[in-house]
Amino acid sequence: MISFLNLTSMSIFLLLEFSDLLHFFVFLSLYLTALIGNLIIIITVSLDHHLHNPMYFFLINLAMLDIGTVSVMVPKSMAMSLMNSRSISYSGCVAQVFLYLFFAATDLALLTIMAHDRNVAICNPLHYERIMHKGACLQMVAIGWLSSLLYAILHTSSTFTITLCSNIVHQFFCEIPQILKLSCSDLYLVEVGLLVFSCGITAGCFTFIIVTYMQIFSTVLRIPSVHGKKKALSTCLPHLTVVSIFVFSGIFIYAKPPSGVSSDLDIAFAVLYTIIPPMLNPFIYSMRNKEIKAALSL
Repeated sequence: MISFLNLTSMSIFLLLEFSDLLHFFVFLSLYLTALIGNLIIIITVSLDHHLHNPMYFFLINLAMLDIGTVSVMVPKSMAMSLMNSRSISYSGCVAQVFLYLFFAATDLALLTIMAHDRNVAICNPLHYERIMHKGACLQMVAIGWLSSLLYAILHTSSTFTITLCSNIVHQFFCEIPQILKLSCSDLYLVEVGLLVFSCGITAGCFTFIIVTYMQIFSTVLRIPSVHGKKKALSTCLPHLTVVSIFVFSGIFIYAKPPSGVSSDLDIAFAVLYTIIPPMLNPFIYSMRNKEIKAALSL
């Protein structure tokens, strides 16, 4: 039995141990795919002056966030697999929680901004340059990053103020729902409240995106030419696909009722919402966007 004194001065957490090389190579392949794919998007957009517009400025930010997201937990998990270790320092665990919350919240904010950008471009094209000028784009992105930073600080600090009865986290990274299961005080209810608040924010952003796309599709249906409709939809479908993957993958793990028993399903869902979206995003944009494909073919 770990004493209360040791719990209050806990210096390490013990994560799930993956000692086989299969785990290492699977995670390595997923990580490199996500890293290389997003770097290609960043480099392609940066070097092609035809892509220097608001939509691709937001896409570069999204690619940077995706690299940050997968880099928070995957390299550490691979290192533990090679060293046959399962320990992560207390500060390392705090950093994982903070950075993941920061990148995920900024990701959601950016996807919401990108929906607004597409709405203005399609529903109000004559005023697009006036509304989505460089200063406005920088301001929106800055607000997204700063508000996400404040959110991550608040959520992380509340997570680690609770008293923990164990340091064994049944996940390959420091995941908030798994950390809450270690609580032995009612203070965890505060964190549960923040999780509910987070789901509310996510639902609000998702609702905004859905309403925005209802307006977009309504406008697209009024476009007389088939070519015009296809061109308008070609700039929207990649974004809508990315939003769907991001939101629904997160819902699987955070919206399900909490249970005291961890399962392999929790691990599978964690991989689904932390690694798969950043890995798929660059492929979705490069395959469904003609301008990106044209730039890559040069």
